[in-house]
Amino acid sequence: MKNVVIVDSVRTGLAKSFRGTLNMTRGDDMVAHCIDALLDRNPNLPADAVEDIIMGCGNPEGPTGHNIGRNAVVLSKLPITTSGTTVNRYCSSGLQTISMAAGQIMAGGYDTIIAGGVEQITQVQPVMNMNGFVNDKINENEPGIYFPMGQTAEVVAKRYSVSRESQDEYSLQSQLRTAEAQEAGRYDDEIIPMKTQMLLVNKETGEQKVVDAECVKDECNRPTTTLDGLAALNPVFDPENGSVTAGNSSQLSDGASVTLVMSEEKALELGLKPKAYFRGFTTVGCAPDEMGIGPVFAIPKLLERYKLSIDDIDLWELNEAFAVQVVYCRDELGIPMDKLNVDGGSIAIGHPFGMTGSRLTGHMIRELQNHDKQFGVVTMCVGGGMGAAGLLERYPS
Repeated sequence: MKNVVIVDSVRTGLAKSFRGTLNMTRGDDMVAHCIDALLDRNPNLPADAVEDIIMGCGNPEGPTGHNIGRNAVVLSKLPITTSGTTVNRYCSSGLQTISMAAGQIMAGGYDTIIAGGVEQITQVQPVMNMNGFVNDKINENEPGIYFPMGQTAEVVAKRYSVSRESQDEYSLQSQLRTAEAQEAGRYDDEIIPMKTQMLLVNKETGEQKVVDAECVKDECNRPTTTLDGLAALNPVFDPENGSVTAGNSSQLSDGASVTLVMSEEKALELGLKPKAYFRGFTTVGCAPDEMGIGPVFAIPKLLERYKLSIDDIDLWELNEAFAVQVVYCRDELGIPMDKLNVDGGSIAIGHPFGMTGSRLTGHMIRELQNHDKQFGVVTMCVGGGMGAAGLLERYPS
């Protein structure tokens, strides 16, 4: 069985949905831009060596529909002979595609695949096709599968007594850690600037105009956030008795990420320097109405399979869909805060559903090198009631 390595991973900056720099930029254009940047950064990789593209997308319709993986190939510098496909595991789509690429390579069918994910919430969410969306049988027996994600977060808060204070405290730390990491430049290597056009809307007059713009960094975080400011926000999903607010939830944002997955043999043959081994991946189902606790089930399954413990993992990237689920998973599993989301997370940066798994992987492979650590786990909850987790190991210097 072939060893699988992650050679590189790049992404756009994350822009606020509706109001951000990427609000007029199609998802397939974002993916193609990232693919081209990946090729440019790795000149030893011939474009025709890339055999397949596997893209994740949480809402693969409209401007991110058709088959965005294949569309991105046609838009990019890749030859027409490179195939492409699209995968949806909601918030874990970007990690799922990396795992699928790794599995194909381990089995010997491929040597070089570009995986990743994309989400264009601005252009897709307002026009989603909801015709026939709800299956009456499912809705009668497991209605939680159709709950808005914020509603499932409220279920977790109430069911497991996660306080508003602990959610806000965690969210503040996410903002502060993100700000410090940005200031130190620890996100710079993974972000590819993208020139585009954006729609500006005057809030007072409603006047609209299109302007030239460039997304050069993550635009969503609020470095001046305070605990008092978070505490002043009203609950969104249960105004009377809730605790989940805009401040302790991930932001809606647009962006794309791609990750170069290869056999170790092929990467070394081409003179490429891997950053990490991809060691394994697992998923598990849980009650749909408490989907946020999925990592509590996925992580033990992953660690047991590879004969590791919580203490063996040096760094954790646990997607911050909502602070409530991160706090619960952290405390239930005993993950130390000095190893968890050390450079902040989606509460500050934003969460374009389909791309986040690839973004987390791209950041993890760099942080393992920066901290000279061996093992890292990327994990997240998944809409519909699932958890996913992937295991990475730093490549020797």
